[in-house]
Amino acid sequence: MKNFEEAARYHEEFIKGLWKENPVFVAVLGMCPALAVTNTAINGLAMGGATLFVLTFSSLLVSSFRRYIPKEVRITTFVIIIATFVTIVDFLLQAFLPAIHKELGAFVALIVVNCLILGRQEAFSFKNPIRLAMVDALGMALGFTFALFCLGAIREILGNGSLFGVSLFGPSFEPWIVMILPPGGFLSLGFLLLFFNWLKQRQEQKQSLVYLADAVAEVAEKKDSIISLKRGV
Repeated sequence: MKNFEEAARYHEEFIKGLWKENPVFVAVLGMCPALAVTNTAINGLAMGGATLFVLTFSSLLVSSFRRYIPKEVRITTFVIIIATFVTIVDFLLQAFLPAIHKELGAFVALIVVNCLILGRQEAFSFKNPIRLAMVDALGMALGFTFALFCLGAIREILGNGSLFGVSLFGPSFEPWIVMILPPGGFLSLGFLLLFFNWLKQRQEQKQSLVYLADAVAEVAEKKDSIISLKRGV
């Protein structure tokens, strides 16, 4: 029973970042990279992957040393840990993927001040054991990567008529140049936020109907029980 409850908790924490508390579409965090580097799908995946690396290993380190970090200097400690892993991922991109590193530019270094990463250290990793912190970090980072990929894919398809550099519509397609410009980022994000809010409201309505049906069934059952008792008397 304990193992089942623990597994359910891990599953809940992981899914939370992917859907219920998606950093971009629900919490609206990390807007700087979400709007600035998502003019193509590959850029969105690259930034998401870099964020995943930093968030996962930062959460591992913060959770491991949470009992030894004084509360008075915890924010400073978090920033130093995050900056260390940002430097590592910056050098790795520069060494192995120089073209993508050039595309992302200064936004790799700005991962240090991404409120998503610092917020997860303060709100979760500093207060929970390693396994739970890692599951939370993976869920949040994958949710962030998914959001950046969605934005990048939409903007690249409409703005260039391609996906991952592969042409989809042929030479007759007239690209929407605005989609690969800053206004296209705001438009794409706005429509995606609208879509996810609609899905969320629809789920909540379905849950309300289920609760209402259960309540009606429970009342009907009690009524039948009372009638049976009266007949018995």
